[in-house]
Amino acid sequence: MERRVADIEYEQMLQIRYTIAQHRPENGLERSAYLLLSRLHADGPRSIGELSEFFRLDASTVQRQTGAVMRAGFIERIPDPDGGIARKFALTEAGLTRLTEVRERSVRALDRILENWSDDDVATFADLLHRFNLDIEQYSEAKRAARGRSAAS
Repeated sequence: MERRVADIEYEQMLQIRYTIAQHRPENGLERSAYLLLSRLHADGPRSIGELSEFFRLDASTVQRQTGAVMRAGFIERIPDPDGGIARKFALTEAGLTRLTEVRERSVRALDRILENWSDDDVATFADLLHRFNLDIEQYSEAKRAARGRSAAS
């Protein structure tokens, strides 16, 4: 059987296009804001450095993104809960409310898209997407570690 990796790349490109279209400001939150709020919701307060590392973005890019989200009132700077020096960003009530609204709208849309799928197919798709994302993370970590070893040589 032929390995359909090129088909996966094409379908992934289409999926990204649809996902980006779903996260426009007029739909509730820009994609970068949605990702930032989602990460803070999942992991709790994080510093610029931690967010930069997680998203694999330059710290100045993360500062611009957090600044915009902070001006919107969705996050705030707080002292490090663990007593560290760096201040961290945390969700505000308004940020949690907006994230919840946008996520619920997104989930409802996905539910409508998948309405003709069996529960087993939806579960299988969710499991495979999770596995795919874990493998992307492992691949990215391995590449980053290899770059670090090359730079140290």
